[in-house]
Amino acid sequence: MKLSLQLKLGQQLTMTPQLQQAIRLLQLSTLDLQQEIHQVLESNPMLELIENADEEEDTSSNSSSDSEISTNENPPKDSADSQNSDIANGEDSNWQEEIPRDLAVDSNWDDIYPNSPAGNQNYDSEQFDFESRNSAEETLQDHLMWQVNLTPMSESDESIAMAIIDAIDANGMLTVDLESLHSGFDPEMEIEIDEIVAVLHRIQQFDPIGVAYRSLSECLLIQLNQMVHPERPKLIENAKLIIGDHIDLLGHRDYAQLMRKTKIKEAELGETIALIETLDPRPGSNIAPPSTTYIVPDVFVSKDIESGKWKVELNPETAPKIRINNGYASLVKRADTSDDNSYLRDNLQEARWFLKSLQSRNETLMRVATRIVEHQKGFLEYGEEAMKPLVLHDIAEAVSMHESTISRVTTQKYMHTPRGIFELKYFFSSHVSTKGGGECSSTAIRAIIKKLIAAENSRKPLSDSKITQLLEEKGINVARRTIAKYRESLSIPPSNERKRLVD
Repeated sequence: MKLSLQLKLGQQLTMTPQLQQAIRLLQLSTLDLQQEIHQVLESNPMLELIENADEEEDTSSNSSSDSEISTNENPPKDSADSQNSDIANGEDSNWQEEIPRDLAVDSNWDDIYPNSPAGNQNYDSEQFDFESRNSAEETLQDHLMWQVNLTPMSESDESIAMAIIDAIDANGMLTVDLESLHSGFDPEMEIEIDEIVAVLHRIQQFDPIGVAYRSLSECLLIQLNQMVHPERPKLIENAKLIIGDHIDLLGHRDYAQLMRKTKIKEAELGETIALIETLDPRPGSNIAPPSTTYIVPDVFVSKDIESGKWKVELNPETAPKIRINNGYASLVKRADTSDDNSYLRDNLQEARWFLKSLQSRNETLMRVATRIVEHQKGFLEYGEEAMKPLVLHDIAEAVSMHESTISRVTTQKYMHTPRGIFELKYFFSSHVSTKGGGECSSTAIRAIIKKLIAAENSRKPLSDSKITQLLEEKGINVARRTIAKYRESLSIPPSNERKRLVD
């Protein structure tokens, strides 16, 4: 057996901690970025917040102005030169040479700089109500229990009410049957099914009316029983008849069969259906509305009236203005290996890297947003129907970046335009070939479909096949299945569910 020695030459890409930090900041949303900056300000004494514009102007006139890097201004094109001047220049500036620009590639960021806990974001105690901002919203169960406490009940009835309320979902529907509720009680309480039914009927009269329903028809009937229509009492009776006995026909919009079985004329049936549509099939959903999501646009797009060109600007309020503290930076001494000096040097290096990462984020976001605006001028001018096909590869080629970088930049980043606020990913869409050999954006096709359905005759709504024919007349070749997919993405029901008796 012969032993041999082999040499292999290869390349391996390893990201430095600085690059990892830049990528992480790039994919953060505006709100997450603000939180990240506040945390860094609390943990790193080398960074400070620029309180006002006057202070910024005063500092920009002296030699230490090169250390300031605003996180919300348009970054300079010559970033390589500015990276070397983002710290204060003291009388002895040779200490900068002792600070390495990058860590070793085989080390991690956490090995050098441990993660600091989230710090206080300097909210004014008089203006910031912690309890009200962080308190839990009232749930449907809380709302119903509040009414139970106001209702005279025996101990057994109160126990039954609590069990029923616990089994109600967010829409107000009772998710378990009465037999299961009955089996869950202690036999020593001697609770009968009739008692559970009685308590259930009392809860169904609570606000919102119709809560604790077991079926859709029961929910609507409860609301109809509370409704008073002195002018047209017959209308409520017809609604009860349809909901109680023919709700399936109503769901399928089989109006011909519905009129034949109920003996209701067409005009009267239309009024009855209009009354039924005013009822709420999910009465509990309004008690605890979904939490509000605030969107802060990262980019502003406006049209210059004089030149007629579209202008792209970064939002100056997306992140606070920060800089390196000149006082602490001047304390760093060359050739000093003490613990205090090492602490200052490490934090200074971390601050420089953080500012450079923020600057890189702004540069990349600005370049990508500018290219998107240049490509989608038609949308800004004329609306969704003028949207052009666009994929990540097109922007990646234009800005000389990888597609993964473009994906990070366009995720959770928003653009404020005269037509509204849109996520950057909204401007990307696939294409469909046209008869003339061109391309049409899927977003434009969705807009056309929405427009056609909005203008249709409600008595004879457009089918997917008919929409396909109308698009072919416009030179857009789209399959019927594709039309159905686009229609469903717009939350538009099929033609049989869009049929109406009256326009």
